[in-house]
Amino acid sequence: MTSSLASFAFWLTAPVFPHIEIARDAGFTAVVLDIEHGTFNLDDLDRVIPFCRALGIKVYAKVLGPLTEPIQQALDFGADAVIIPHIGGVDHARQVTGAAKYPPLGVRSYAGGRTVMYGPASPTYASDENARVKCWPMIESRESLADVEAIAALPTVDGLFAGPTDLAMAAGNERYTFSDADKADIARIAAAAKAAGKPWVMPCWTQPERAFAKAHDVSVTVVGAQFYMVRAAFASLVDGLSAESLI
Repeated sequence: MTSSLASFAFWLTAPVFPHIEIARDAGFTAVVLDIEHGTFNLDDLDRVIPFCRALGIKVYAKVLGPLTEPIQQALDFGADAVIIPHIGGVDHARQVTGAAKYPPLGVRSYAGGRTVMYGPASPTYASDENARVKCWPMIESRESLADVEAIAALPTVDGLFAGPTDLAMAAGNERYTFSDADKADIARIAAAAKAAGKPWVMPCWTQPERAFAKAHDVSVTVVGAQFYMVRAAFASLVDGLSAESLI
């Protein structure tokens, strides 16, 4: 398959293994697991994460919340990055993101197991793992946006993950519409990441969003929400049956 999809990830809400295989066969090499809003339990994660990595798919785990335990569990299972929702200001971000990094950079607890191939850790394991694992706090609250430049500069932060829907709703809007105000918020996230020399990531469900993100040097674009695609496939099938005058 072509490598042109290297800067894209697909969105997975439920642990459906054939969907992962289909995405891989289509050319995707990265997935966002929506653990926060999805149906993943710990047994699912223990199977899905190594399954994806065995297929050559990088795993970006959007964890349950800004808590040490779900962050460490996702990393102990082998996730390549954690996406941390519900981040507040820079002090909160500093405290939470430390759970994704081993000392002296952070406070991640050592577990062994999969990340050391079930053997002893190498002499440089902690620093190697700190470099391998990416920590992307979500900028989806007004507090995190207000401090986004300082959050991006934290040594425990490897990049920023834009959460435009919650960011728009936190401003008092009924929903996210990709308005001029929404674009200004997203552009500020992109600028903060660029100033810190770090990547930024954005879920983009429409062509205008993808074009805007590309123009602002997005590093990874998340596309193809799992059940939206299934719904669209069934809707297309029904439209086809209707066009054939069968229904």
